[in-house]
Amino acid sequence: MERHIYWRSTFFLLGIVILSFGITLTIKAKSIGVGSWDVLHIGLADTFGLTIGTWSIIIGLIILAIDSLFMKRLPKIGTFLDMFLAGIFIDIFNAILPPFTGFLPQLLSFCIGLLLLGFGCGMYIVANLGVGPRDALMLLLSHKLGWSVGQARTTMEVLVAIIGFLLGGPIGVGTVIMSFGLGPIVQWALKINEKLFFALTGKESSAYN
Repeated sequence: MERHIYWRSTFFLLGIVILSFGITLTIKAKSIGVGSWDVLHIGLADTFGLTIGTWSIIIGLIILAIDSLFMKRLPKIGTFLDMFLAGIFIDIFNAILPPFTGFLPQLLSFCIGLLLLGFGCGMYIVANLGVGPRDALMLLLSHKLGWSVGQARTTMEVLVAIIGFLLGGPIGVGTVIMSFGLGPIVQWALKINEKLFFALTGKESSAYN
């Protein structure tokens, strides 16, 4: 039992760190285009102040409040941990990493960031300790509507990108790529991490429970 809990905690925390690092790499390449949610976060930070990570936490709290109101359920403690830790790590990585100048460095930063973002997302979801607000919404759409995780993620990313753009957030070709490409990457990452989790623990982990 202790071994099982250890690996769940490891997948959860490491997944959040990898995800946050991936998000920060895409933000450093924002001239190419950031993720849908970060279009909103950056727009809010530029307009009202505060950090990108802080706005990520604030928006997450709003989503959780809406989800709890309509679904009549309280989020798992892991959901709150994900929300706060991701926001904190994004600000830390954003402060540590230097700005990337030039098209090729930014393109490389974007591509690596996209892969790490998707992989980290799949990794911490497999831990089944509670997912972040945005991923909770993704899994809810997938479960209730019978969509794949990829379909749910892509639909959500496209809608948020449109809203973020209307609010003045930065948008580019990378935003479009992330809107349509992140879902399949998360789908792939879930399968890889579920196999890895089973190999390490001998137990299956359902992302939907």
